Amino acid sequence: MQRYIGEILLIVTAIIWGSGFVASAVSLEHYTPYQILAVRFLMGALLLSVLFFKKFKRLTKRSLLSGIVLGVFLYVAFALQTVGLQFTTPSKNAFLTAVNVVIVPFIGFLIYKRKIDMYELTGAILAIAGVAVLSLKLSAEINVGDLLTLGCAVAFAFHIFYTAIFVQKEDPVVLTIVQMGTSALIAWIIVFFRGETTFSVETEGALYLLYLGVFSTTIAYLMQTVAQKYITETKAAIILSTESFWGMVFSVIILSEILTVKMLVGAILILLAIVISETKFNLLKKRRTSI
Repeated sequence: MQRYIGEILLIVTAIIWGSGFVASAVSLEHYTPYQILAVRFLMGALLLSVLFFKKFKRLTKRSLLSGIVLGVFLYVAFALQTVGLQFTTPSKNAFLTAVNVVIVPFIGFLIYKRKIDMYELTGAILAIAGVAVLSLKLSAEINVGDLLTLGCAVAFAFHIFYTAIFVQKEDPVVLTIVQMGTSALIAWIIVFFRGETTFSVETEGALYLLYLGVFSTTIAYLMQTVAQKYITETKAAIILSTESFWGMVFSVIILSEILTVKMLVGAILILLAIVISETKFNLLKKRRTSI
């Protein structure tokens, strides 16, 4: 039962992140990428601290260090993604970021000598293929933006992997608060260092930034951390990769993009990835056994 709760929370997280594509696009018309990161992480840290202030009683040296590690990975991932986007196309940026789904199982294999689940690995490869079909425009060129975005994928992979490890021993809410606070601290240092301290006060930009702070950051990352207590890191990465699918759905609904065959093929591949990693063909095995 807990596993299903974890999966549902991750699906909702992916849906929120998918809707965040639209909010990010509008916010970028009013704020710099670094300002957006600074505000959304600060909002996350403050909201969670107010809502769960009693949780600070559970703050230990170990949970503090774990949260700081996650916060550093989180900010580095977002920063590399943001900078990378300035040198490469949005479609490549989205695809290369999603490569984290394939990296996650190999982190466990290389660092902790964990056996790779072939069904989950197959699902991960199918998921990345689906994201590629959804977002990638064929181009053989590799530039500095692509390399930075690959770095972002590695950082996100480590974030997902170590969230799964830390959350087994630490309170998920405490971990989320500390990582939000860490990311916010780094983000505001960068904003001041870059001299981007003047913020737009236009209503449209502020509302979409509020959405990113409350939903895409506070709620989404809290749900991700809680969910990973009950689900493997590779399966979590596969489910979270549906962010690209939901981004497509919201683009079609809100931005009136045309639904194409390419989009449908990509969506089917991602769905197949989840089915394989989730069921591991157990239904077929049971049928063969009964025969």
